[in-house]
This record gives sequence, C-alpha cells and structure tokens, in this order.
Amino acid sequence: MAARTSRRLMMYPIYQLGDPQLRIFRPDWFLTLVRPGKEQPADTAQFRVPMEMTKCDVRNYLEGIYGVPVGAVRTRIQFGSNKRRNHLNQRVKQPDYKVAYVQLGQGRTFSFPDIFPERRRRDDDDEVGSMEALQEKFLDDEKQRQKPDPARGGVTDWFGL
Repeated sequence: MAARTSRRLMMYPIYQLGDPQLRIFRPDWFLTLVRPGKEQPADTAQFRVPMEMTKCDVRNYLEGIYGVPVGAVRTRIQFGSNKRRNHLNQRVKQPDYKVAYVQLGQGRTFSFPDIFPERRRRDDDDEVGSMEALQEKFLDDEKQRQKPDPARGGVTDWFGL
C-alpha cells in the first residue's frame, strides 16, 4: 500500500486548499462479483479479487465506494490448474487468484439477479414432458434439414456443385 501511495504522490501533488479539483482518482483494484458454485447463505456474496488485496482493503473498498455495510470478510487463494498442455506438450499453468467471501451487515441479504427470466421459463416448460418436447424438436429440425435449398435452383444435395 505504501508503494501505491507514493506513486500517487509522485504523479500528483498533495491537495492544497484553494486548488482546483481537476483530478479524478480511480481505484487501483477491481472486484469481480462471481456466482458461487456451491450454495451460499443469503447474506454472503463471493468476489474474485487481486492477490495483493487484503481483507481490510476489501472491506474499505465496498464500504467506501459502494456504501455496502460489511459484517465480515473471508478470503482464500485458489490455485490455478496446470493440467493443460500447449502444442509442445509442455504444461501450462493458469494464474492463481484470490476469492473473497463477504458477509453483509446486520439484516442485509444478497440474491444474484435473474438476468434472463424468459430463458429460465422456457427451460421449465421443456422439463414438463421433456421426451415429447425433444421428439418434436427433432422432427422440426429434420423437416427443416430436408427442405430443398432455393439457392441451388432445384439441384439436389447429393449432386455437388
């Protein structure tokens, strides 16, 4: 944190009373809200944060920038997988990253927004009588595939042009 502060002081002079405010300070870090893989309590949100960020930094970031009351912060380091191999059959390691679990303040809850409600509704309809829906979809696809292509001028598919 000291290196970051000194970098800012080198680039911008300290604020003097009466100076015009022509500077905008953006945060040095970015938090990414992640949909958790396992079920979380209603008052917990999961973030992917930079490795240099501490629990206090996460708390100050959320409270200072977004005004979110934070009850507790838990962090863990997720090691990147090294199972992939490149074209030379060498192992390729994915970078490590830190995951922060933020428990919100007293009485606050968080639910992930449902961005695509119509897709979920359509999936629920397919579950009722799913076998009939699959057969109907297959028959529609087959009919579409067997229609002659108007761009070919009536020439059949097996005769390649």
